[in-house]
Amino acid sequence: MGRWKMILLIVGVFLLIFAIVTVTRTFMTESRQPEPNKAEVALDEDKAIRHFSEALTFKTISYQDRTAFDYPEFERFIEFLEDTYPAVHQQLEVEKVNDYALIYKWSGSESGKKPIGLTSHYDVVPVLEGTEANWEQDPFSGTVTDGEIWGRGTLDDKIGVIGILEAAEHLLEEGYAPKRDVYFMFGFDEEIGGDEGAAAIVDLLEERGVTFDFVLDEGGAIVENMVPGVEQPVGVVGVSEKGSATAELTISGSGGHSSQPKDHTNIGRVASAIAKLENTQFKADLRGPGETLFEFAAPEMSFGMRYVFANKFIFEPIIESILLKQPATAALIRTTIAPTVFQAGEQYNALPEQATAIINLRVMPGESLENVKKFIEETIDDDEISVSVTGSEATSVSSTDSWQFQTIQQAARNVYSDAVMVPYLMFAGSDAKHYDRIADNTYRFLPVLITSEDLTRMHGTNEHVSIDNYLNAIAFYMEVMKESDRK
Repeated sequence: MGRWKMILLIVGVFLLIFAIVTVTRTFMTESRQPEPNKAEVALDEDKAIRHFSEALTFKTISYQDRTAFDYPEFERFIEFLEDTYPAVHQQLEVEKVNDYALIYKWSGSESGKKPIGLTSHYDVVPVLEGTEANWEQDPFSGTVTDGEIWGRGTLDDKIGVIGILEAAEHLLEEGYAPKRDVYFMFGFDEEIGGDEGAAAIVDLLEERGVTFDFVLDEGGAIVENMVPGVEQPVGVVGVSEKGSATAELTISGSGGHSSQPKDHTNIGRVASAIAKLENTQFKADLRGPGETLFEFAAPEMSFGMRYVFANKFIFEPIIESILLKQPATAALIRTTIAPTVFQAGEQYNALPEQATAIINLRVMPGESLENVKKFIEETIDDDEISVSVTGSEATSVSSTDSWQFQTIQQAARNVYSDAVMVPYLMFAGSDAKHYDRIADNTYRFLPVLITSEDLTRMHGTNEHVSIDNYLNAIAFYMEVMKESDRK
């Protein structure tokens, strides 16, 4: 009996120490949110709304086939900007790159400081053919009704272009003069990769030796009910974006009549390879921007969730299993596999001589394309299937413990005082990846408060934004410029 008492005593002491340590760690988590300084902006709101509404009427549509671009429409949009923002075009240096990409330089009073860059794009995706009748308002009408502004580009991403220029025009009218140089850089082909817009801007600035303390592009937004345990809306600032790779799995061999098939046909072999990849998946690991997101969010969580995330070193396997249950959170912690195209066969009674599957992968920071290919080959374990992997690796990860990130946090909190601002890993692509070459940090944030339903409208039907969100975006860009001057 004495021996069992001793064992129970030791276990009890261990559990007590465990409880003390973990609960203490929970209570010691400190908020990483700056105190908001409420933005006071006296805009002519009606005029600002009219400007945005008109900007949406220009059909600046990007097509994969560049010959389909309606370039006169892009020229008319640029003329509209010149007419609408006279102070900006008179007092800032304005330059065109490849005729349609735009650089604005607002010279600051302290040349020793590195500049900051605000970038957006004014091209939009086409309206999917056959869905036009599903729009409640014409997609290029710029209709303003019931507190909403409708049209392609309201969220992606004319709101950025117009929001930045409205902010600059207002600051100029107030007589504001920045301390550091501020660049506005607007692409015209972001939706198809940005090779002639943002990439060309970067080439030009790199030749001139221009480097930035940070560049801010579109990206994450402020979303309600986004992080478990956090009641406030959470604003996610992309500090990196996943790479985008294409894997092609191909097998070739004899075809023949479908009446005498082999046990394992070309289609079956490739289908089996895909099944193996989906069943295996890349290893999940809560690290990098995904881990940092929860470090910033944990202090704002309810006690139970805060306890788990404050003691990640114990509960990491449980956290990862929870995150893997939803596609959006699973993508935070692993390279994703998405088979998108299968090519094989032409006739119902003939075995195809070749079968090809195309897989889109979104690659985690730190994962190389070479490692991705190796993982695929080892997983499918079929020497007759050739594997090629092309694409881009993830961008570098920008700082979250710096004044640059804190500037964006502060600016957002000044406008959205209830928002919890956290870093995150962006899954989609943006022009920000091009600026990695000439910026110490690249961030991705769209300053609007939206729902998960709004996210589906960005490239879909009925894209629109509330008037409040638009006006808040203008205020946010003003705050970013002002906050940058305090550093």
